[in-house]
Amino acid sequence: MSTLVSKAEDFATSKLTSNDGVKYLYHNLRHTQRVVESILELIEGEKVEDKNAEQLLVAAWFHDLGYMVSYNDHEEHSCEFAKEFLTKNDCSSTLIRSVCSLIMATVSDYEPKNNLEKIMRDADSSHFSVKSFMAISELLREELASIGRQKYSIADWTEENIRLLRTKHRFYTQYALDNWQEGKDKNIKRLIKAKKKNKDLIKKESLKAQFKGELPDRGIQTLYRVTLQNHLKLSDIADTKANILLSVNAIIISMALANLIPKLDNPSNDYLIYPTFIFIVFSVVSMVMSILATKPNVTSGQFTEEEVTSKKVNLLFFGNFHKMKLAEYEWAMAELIKDKDYIYSSLTKDLYFLGIVLERKYRLLRWTYTIFMTGMVLSVIVFAIALKFYGPERVLELPVMQP
Repeated sequence: MSTLVSKAEDFATSKLTSNDGVKYLYHNLRHTQRVVESILELIEGEKVEDKNAEQLLVAAWFHDLGYMVSYNDHEEHSCEFAKEFLTKNDCSSTLIRSVCSLIMATVSDYEPKNNLEKIMRDADSSHFSVKSFMAISELLREELASIGRQKYSIADWTEENIRLLRTKHRFYTQYALDNWQEGKDKNIKRLIKAKKKNKDLIKKESLKAQFKGELPDRGIQTLYRVTLQNHLKLSDIADTKANILLSVNAIIISMALANLIPKLDNPSNDYLIYPTFIFIVFSVVSMVMSILATKPNVTSGQFTEEEVTSKKVNLLFFGNFHKMKLAEYEWAMAELIKDKDYIYSSLTKDLYFLGIVLERKYRLLRWTYTIFMTGMVLSVIVFAIALKFYGPERVLELPVMQP
């Protein structure tokens, strides 16, 4: 590598790593290095003379420095950088004109006039043939968006790249046609495949957006599910409490009938009659209340077609359809599924009436516990009074016999 090329590399690297250079995601030092590498490959493949090779390499290092000044007309600004650099290094006007001509050959839609310009254009677009083309192209899309030039969607950018590679771009040198064209064709196929994938994704998203309004929101689903679960748990708790009271009172009554009542025939146990009677009565009442709290309430089990069409019947509750025929119930459910508002209405009714049942259960259960507690306390009080004043150890005062 000549001294001039080494100096050009140092100058370009310094510019491209400055604050103005690092803001570009695509037109940066890595892109320039990639173009230089492609120039070296083409120099060898096209058997370029050393004199012309130097011109190509200097032009490659300077061809995108104009982006440091402006995105528009950056080729002209790149030429200005090259002229200033080459003039300071005492280069001939012929070399300066040649380098500027090669830089200007990278202008979009320019048709090269000689082999050196063909090499320059092929090197600048060599990334069209590499496997990492999709990633490199994505950097250019992000660069255009970040500097406010133009924002492309992924689908539009894919379409733009397909159009560019198919109709606007071609390789000029024989070496590029022999070695890079195949890679470019593979990238076109990858872009077409990505385009099809994007279309399928857009179609899928479109369907999701179309049916989003028809499907229940996740928050609404969670609301109904959690509320229904809480109602069912509360119902289970109420049934469990009622069963506990029912079992305890059944045991108490069984023990009283088996052990206590047979002993009341003995005159010495007369004081136990009232406590036992109170205890058993309150236990029986508690048992009845427990049974009422858990007693199911089954409705008629039938509905009419008019009730379904007017959305008055709750098809989610078994008590409304257990006497209906399967065909009638299937028809009614089909009508329900068609109408989102009817579904919400049925769920709301189901929760409401389940809440009414829960209120009745807990109200009866509260009375049951109150009665059981009252019976226990009252029985103990009566037993204590009876034991004190009428117990087996009471002393009877007999009348004194007169002689």
